[in-house]
Amino acid sequence: MGDLTKNVLAAESAPGAVPVSAIVTAYKRIPQTIETIKRLQVCVPRPDEILVHVDAQERDCEAAIRNAFPEIKLIVSSESIGPGGGRNKLIKEAKNEFVASFDDDSYPIDEDYFARILILFEKFPNASILTAAIYHLGESVKPDLHLADWSADFVGCGCVYRKQDFLRSAGYVPLTIAYSMEEVDLALRYRAAGMNILYSSWLRIHHDTRLIHHSRAPIVAGSIANLALLAFLRYPVILWPLGILQCLNRVRYLMTRGSFDGILQGIFMIPSHCWSKRSFRKVIGYSIVKSYRNHRKAPVDSMPVGLPCLL
Repeated sequence: MGDLTKNVLAAESAPGAVPVSAIVTAYKRIPQTIETIKRLQVCVPRPDEILVHVDAQERDCEAAIRNAFPEIKLIVSSESIGPGGGRNKLIKEAKNEFVASFDDDSYPIDEDYFARILILFEKFPNASILTAAIYHLGESVKPDLHLADWSADFVGCGCVYRKQDFLRSAGYVPLTIAYSMEEVDLALRYRAAGMNILYSSWLRIHHDTRLIHHSRAPIVAGSIANLALLAFLRYPVILWPLGILQCLNRVRYLMTRGSFDGILQGIFMIPSHCWSKRSFRKVIGYSIVKSYRNHRKAPVDSMPVGLPCLL
């Protein structure tokens, strides 16, 4: 049994804190943010610290959090930098090597979530990100099986970063609307750097949403323009036709769902969107992009986590 596991088991028998930082990105959803923080605080063991980022100087949200939780660390941005930009700031400020990430409406299903994080990182020391099973409102929650898979992708509302690897990656491209870009871009750069993402069904997150907001015009537009941005920033020129095809497929998907508002806006904003983020351009090799796409299509077989002490 490793030292981390011993420390976790000791914390569970005498509830305290484990060396994991929990970060939350917030904006206007005040009741959801308050609920998420409460859920994090009652975990056993609890995270060593909780940090919250409030975007775009949203003063009502800031005041509500300060009044309810004066002890937690709060970072407020004067302009909109989106969830990725917020996570960049939070992870930089986190004092622990393992940083568990949540949206303002996502939180652990299992109270020993933070204990499980430490055990998984001990079991898989070459994992740079752990990504959890995400369950939205109305979805059936599956058993927390002691299994793990090497994954191509992760989800920012329910993942755990190894801080030193995240900082080495240079973090997220800050986008007010990050759909279709945020996690995919970082996953590609992690793969190019030889860093690994581990999915485990033993980590379970509740995401308190039905994703209805995805049909709103600004999000529809952003999801199209961000696909073009991803191709511009990361794909070699030989793969730009793939980026065009991905944009067209996104438009077709949106039209089949009846989400017409925002499609033209998204197409027309592509040139200015790419130009405004040109300083982040760092092309990834053809073989890396191909490897990433192949992994998405054919995931690695599940591996047992192997935790007899917890069975």
